[in-house]
Amino acid sequence: MPMKVLVTGGAGFIGSHVVDAYLDKGHEVLVFDNLSTGVKDNLNPQARFFKVDIRSKEAADIFAKEKPAILNHHAAQIRVDLAVKEPIKDLEINIVGLLSLMEKAKKNKFLHKVVFASTGGAMYGNNPSPSTEAMIPQPLSPYGISKRASELYLNFYQEEYQIPYVALRYANVYGPRQNPYGEAGVIAIFCENLLNSKQPLINGTGKQTRDYVYVSDVVKANILTTEKEVTGEFNIGTAIETDVNSIFRLISGELSSSLSAKYVPPRPGDQEFSSIAFGKARQKLSWEPKVDLEAGIKKTVKFFQSQKK
Repeated sequence: MPMKVLVTGGAGFIGSHVVDAYLDKGHEVLVFDNLSTGVKDNLNPQARFFKVDIRSKEAADIFAKEKPAILNHHAAQIRVDLAVKEPIKDLEINIVGLLSLMEKAKKNKFLHKVVFASTGGAMYGNNPSPSTEAMIPQPLSPYGISKRASELYLNFYQEEYQIPYVALRYANVYGPRQNPYGEAGVIAIFCENLLNSKQPLINGTGKQTRDYVYVSDVVKANILTTEKEVTGEFNIGTAIETDVNSIFRLISGELSSSLSAKYVPPRPGDQEFSSIAFGKARQKLSWEPKVDLEAGIKKTVKFFQSQKK
């Protein structure tokens, strides 16, 4: 049944793919994005776009006026290193921005569900992998802490005001449209470096592992949680650890590049290893990852090659 959906961060990497999927399902889609990291070219012209900051009164007022049935919340400060340097800024965007919208929803009682883009990669700390939702969260960075705090706030709004929520704890998402110019998103960064003959950098030893999940699989999880009567936290990953050195070799091989990586000091707040189990998503959502790493990297490299001027 078609609904009105608001996607915050809908001009961003993951959010823009989610917007496309909602529109394909016949929903009316609104997008909030301040374009600080989002890209206007990512915007689907069928969506109604509002250039607003989620912390602003303007955004909250538009939200209350439009009364979407679904809030799909992807707007966020996503850089672990920036969160370490500026934890107050991270808090203001990732927590205050969400609460500003939830307070409007509480007062006006129009919201049927919140689908929240959380983190699996930064949620569990250096717990044994693959991590499950049953583990006690132990985030090691302000970024992970702000995501966990947001989940707890959403649980409060669910219990107190009957606004259901789902928190999708993403592994390291990659694919077309990922921003290659920040500190996050090593696959996109390596693609951009190698295509433009720039020196690729690897923080630390490169032996640190992550769980890489392709964006189309993540989008599918967003659609399923919107359509199904489920609540709570769900890991969205592959349960497979891959180290950064291996990622570099795969991309370098795909591009037939002879450039070598330069090793630089590790980033503050970085975990040593991370992968997340998806058994709960398989059981409750009938979700599992479909795109394996090699196939996903081929698709991603092809996208960045098409973007090269």
